Amino acid sequence: MAGSDATSRKLVLSERQDDIVRLWLNRPERSNALVPELLEALRDGLASAAAGRPAALVISAKGRAFSTGGDIAGFLDHSESLEALKTYSERLVGLLNATILDLLAFPAPVLCAVQGAVTGGSAAFPLASDMVLMSEEAFLQPYYVEVGFAPDGGWTALLPERIGAARALEIQLRNRRLGAAELKELGVASEIVPPGKLQDALASELVRLRGKEAASVRATRDLVRDAAWREHVALRLEAEKTRFLELIARREVVDRMREFVGRK
Repeated sequence: MAGSDATSRKLVLSERQDDIVRLWLNRPERSNALVPELLEALRDGLASAAAGRPAALVISAKGRAFSTGGDIAGFLDHSESLEALKTYSERLVGLLNATILDLLAFPAPVLCAVQGAVTGGSAAFPLASDMVLMSEEAFLQPYYVEVGFAPDGGWTALLPERIGAARALEIQLRNRRLGAAELKELGVASEIVPPGKLQDALASELVRLRGKEAASVRATRDLVRDAAWREHVALRLEAEKTRFLELIARREVVDRMREFVGRK
């Protein structure tokens, strides 16, 4: 099963250094592809971090890729019936939506350090973060129209607000890959750094953040990501989940997934 590694090691690693909490996605052998167990562990990590009232939270990932979205193998492992597939998908996307809302409501700035691929629903992590530091080789790509899914992870709930509805639609309809430089121009990435320098850049950003007046930082974030706005995002995320469940529970989508991963 796609999530069986959850029993052998931690899928999310956590570390607190002084007033900074760092969480790492830790499923590198599967490019940190999302399964329910990983998202449950991440939500636990976020709740624990929030309770400690840190100065900042950093979301990172182990391995070459940041995260390649929902694990297609996980979907196929539950495709013995369309009802089973829909049940699994509802759990996965529901957990992803809850994670996005956890990040948006986090009581401190959220930084995301991105390397390699960010595809499908894993766009949720940079889109729900306050600042995104991205390695030069990193990229973002939707893939939904290739496989037959409806967008999730904030591709319609968060991205249009960032870059405009027309541009967000064009990117998804063409399944266009967005490199780090373009993501910086679009305002999705805050800073682009050379390969191997991501952690150094992150350390510098945290030093700058610590140098600001903490109460002002919190007030600014609270006003930008206020409760009314988060409620609006929650409704948009629920709409994403509804359409995702409508589209995935079709036999032709299962066939497309098998073709996508080379399974016959």
